[in-house]
Amino acid sequence: MRHSLKTALALASIVTLGCSKHSEQASPTAAEPGAQAPVSTRPITVDGSSTVFPISEAMAEEFQKTSAARVTVAASGTGGGFKKLCNKEVALAGASRPIKPSEVEACKANGVEYIELPVAYDGIAIVVNPENTWVDSLTVAELKKIWEPEAQATVKTWADVRKGFPKSEIHLFGAGVDSGTYDYFTLATVGEEHKSRGDYTSSEDDNVLVQGISTDKLALGFFGFAYYAENKDKLKLLGIDDGDAANGTAPVLPSIETIEKGSYQPLSRPIFIYVRKDEAERKEVQDFVHYYLGTGTKLVNEVGYIALPPQVYALATKRFDARKTGSLFAGAGSKIGVSVTELLSKE
Repeated sequence: MRHSLKTALALASIVTLGCSKHSEQASPTAAEPGAQAPVSTRPITVDGSSTVFPISEAMAEEFQKTSAARVTVAASGTGGGFKKLCNKEVALAGASRPIKPSEVEACKANGVEYIELPVAYDGIAIVVNPENTWVDSLTVAELKKIWEPEAQATVKTWADVRKGFPKSEIHLFGAGVDSGTYDYFTLATVGEEHKSRGDYTSSEDDNVLVQGISTDKLALGFFGFAYYAENKDKLKLLGIDDGDAANGTAPVLPSIETIEKGSYQPLSRPIFIYVRKDEAERKEVQDFVHYYLGTGTKLVNEVGYIALPPQVYALATKRFDARKTGSLFAGAGSKIGVSVTELLSKE
């Protein structure tokens, strides 16, 4: 089955994914001979990153074909997902960056312990309208020049970015401030998380950004690579030069290969799910997480992301089964160029 990102048209609304035969099926009681553990009528609730949403949506849809459990999936942004996780409103939160100190404190204040699990690799695509004929690549320094807070008063046209570009307005599109993609992008380009100019069109719904850029010749924007891959006939992808000779002297385009190998820098990253430890004691949550990190990993590439190596999924499963709480990133938020393989192997 090909799962499309176009199914994510209403990311702020909860999507219940399940068949009526599952929800109406009576669970056997413990008193019946040969009975299995009963499945709770309470759904497995997932919220958070719009980047992780397509993966969780596909996982939920396929998982429910073999389980009586119900799974609901929503996307209120990475920050929104962590807020709901720390408030005990959801069982799992999708995140396109590691948990930040303020979120660590919020969970601690509510007595919430969480298990951090990497689930895929993703890259942040920098895109323009297909009618843009003057740019094929940008440097990280130019991205900083465009997006840093000071740019709001100084970089208003394409000519302000690079000599030779047209003296036409530059129209910017990007992830909303509650998005983990926004946090990671600002850290990787500006040098400080959650810091950028404010005069750009923002949305937690990446489909809104695709629509805006695809209809505006003067647009430039950023969002997860999977959304570019789904809409590549409407967008023009730019290469990025990170200025690091080790990655070559030519700009690098994001692709499955360059993101997986880490040569698309500094805009490649792992993405995660966070599971509440108390919810992890539910049999249906255990089954769903095992599916997510096991059989379901085949769906990661299908929805446009890059699967982790098998040994990483095995280490993540071991982490979950041991109920290892906390963050591999010490609760410090996004880090550039860090290998989750190395971090998991050290545990």
